[in-house]
Amino acid sequence: MRCAAATLLLTLLTACADKGGAPAPELDELRGQWVVINYWAQWCKPCIEEIPELNALNEAYDTVTVLGVNYDGATGADLDAQTRSLGVNFPTLENDPSGQLGIPRPVALPTTLILSPRGELKETLLGPQTLDSLSLATEQTVISDKK
Repeated sequence: MRCAAATLLLTLLTACADKGGAPAPELDELRGQWVVINYWAQWCKPCIEEIPELNALNEAYDTVTVLGVNYDGATGADLDAQTRSLGVNFPTLENDPSGQLGIPRPVALPTTLILSPRGELKETLLGPQTLDSLSLATEQTVISDKK
């Protein structure tokens, strides 16, 4: 069931566009990738603090794709304005994928879903994450510059 739900999600992603109008990753591009889906809102201070960590994760690893979901369901110009204002540099989906994944919609923010390269929901992370915690959740080598 989860594999079928993940396949539906990946199909959905091929029809979405990111904040800059470029197409979201194609289905074939996401196969074999870790997919990190982060629920955020412009009024959520921990979400705002977490965005640079998600941006860094998306840029640091070729095997990880970060996707956002605006918790309030903003779309179009409103979503574009919010992502620009908050500095979101990863694609944000215009539709909540929780139904396709067969899971309930998150009730706390931020919530981050970790999908394995096989499309299985591996973990649900609650609260703000760091590049290190996200790297570990996606089985990446931690590249933290902290000493």
